[in-house]
Amino acid sequence: MKILVDADACPVKEIIVRLAKRKGISIVMLIDTSHVLNDGYSEVITVDKGRDSADIRLVNLIRSGDLVVTQDFGVAAMALARGARAVNQNGMVYDGGNMDRLLFERALGQKIRRAGGRSGKIRKRTKADDAAFEAALTCLLQNEGQG
Repeated sequence: MKILVDADACPVKEIIVRLAKRKGISIVMLIDTSHVLNDGYSEVITVDKGRDSADIRLVNLIRSGDLVVTQDFGVAAMALARGARAVNQNGMVYDGGNMDRLLFERALGQKIRRAGGRSGKIRKRTKADDAAFEAALTCLLQNEGQG
């Protein structure tokens, strides 16, 4: 098992590293060339800045039993299809029970934005978000191999 992180805009990289180190789990962080990352623990893969290039590379690395940290519903769906588990930066664990709804909401939001509208408000990250992510990741790591 390894943890794969869509790391470009990931606000919980430090939490991931801290918890993975405790369990001796390897981490692969994927970033594009507009970012720099070196946490001293993770393997960092830098990809071209092209649209979805980090997502595509990440999906190609996923193996059954892995854990993916991403806010991208499409990447999460691919992780589930490959037998991995997935969680977002706020601690929402993706699964078969929520994936269809999330993908539908994403498609609806894209349609609204293409028509010139806005689809939702982005709120400021809170300590509660970090705590929820840490709790979810801790639970997923304790249940390693039960995905």
